[in-house]
Amino acid sequence: QVQLVESGGGSVQSGGSLRLSCVVAGYTYTMAWFRQTPGKGREGVAAIDIRGRTSAADSVKGRFTISQDNPKNTVYLQMNSLKPEDAAMYYCAGSRFYFRDLPLRPTDYAYWGQGTQVTVSS
Repeated sequence: QVQLVESGGGSVQSGGSLRLSCVVAGYTYTMAWFRQTPGKGREGVAAIDIRGRTSAADSVKGRFTISQDNPKNTVYLQMNSLKPEDAAMYYCAGSRFYFRDLPLRPTDYAYWGQGTQVTVSS
């Protein structure tokens, strides 16, 4: 079984930065970050696979960076130039499968963390 534990959320002002962490217990090939606000579905933010290939949503390109530290079994999401519309619950997700296109669809990921809240004030 795979377990994912997120941390690093918090409250920042617009333009600020945060780094989210996701500690992974168990095997995954592809990891991703999603976010969700009340009343909306989960939105894919960025993905990375075991080979280090990455993808990101257009809304965060140039501001957010996904990375991983394999010896530490940790995936990170560095978020810079945060905007109020980035405020959400952020979830780490994992899959045991290889994806050619590194998808940002929630249905492609079987394993989920509990989430960490990010608040951005204007």
